[in-house]
Amino acid sequence: MKTKLTKDEQEILDSYERGEWVPVKNLSARKTELRRYARNTLKKDKRLNIRISERDLDELQKKAVIEGLPYQTYVSSIIHKFINGKLTEAKN
Repeated sequence: MKTKLTKDEQEILDSYERGEWVPVKNLSARKTELRRYARNTLKKDKRLNIRISERDLDELQKKAVIEGLPYQTYVSSIIHKFINGKLTEAKN
């Protein structure tokens, strides 16, 4: 029986079969490095207070519910995506 893969899963499998995946030489050191990156990325040690319209806040809260996130986490993720160039403009 052949397993049906999603598009993303098929891309990963194709990449693996092309030999694009290589083993990490020092796995323990790499895990430590990635944990440090994750901690630094997720660490929230600064506060930002802004004033926005009630309408905008309501819309943010609605979108956060759809995403399954608390609205402050949602706003933080939007800012993070913008800073990293991953926030794209919606096509109307």
